[in-house]
Amino acid sequence: MAGRFNCQRIYEDSTSQEGKRVLVDRLWPRGMSKERAHLDEWLRDVAPSTDLRHWYQHDRDRFPGFRDRYIAELEDADHRSAVEHLRDLADHDKVTLLTATKDIDHSEAAVLAQWLDTAGTSRS
Repeated sequence: MAGRFNCQRIYEDSTSQEGKRVLVDRLWPRGMSKERAHLDEWLRDVAPSTDLRHWYQHDRDRFPGFRDRYIAELEDADHRSAVEHLRDLADHDKVTLLTATKDIDHSEAAVLAQWLDTAGTSRS
């Protein structure tokens, strides 16, 4: 794969080295205008389910369980198209996964970036 995945908060300034900027949150970030976001895409279909988001509530103690459940969701048929789309983007450019989450290391963007850079990069 030519590209690679990284993640950052959407509130940080964008740079030309980020490649494609893809928002991976299900909800639009508070206080962020579409112009200021400088998005290439908003890919809601790769975000964790509403039930999983509500269960997790960004509780660090629940992060290992969140990670496992989110990866299981990423591997199901409902997420397949969105995951394939991210892989296709990374075939041509670097991809920056954006989230509004304050704790980026314990976010869906971090889980997704790591998963795509390892086990999630294989195509079935």
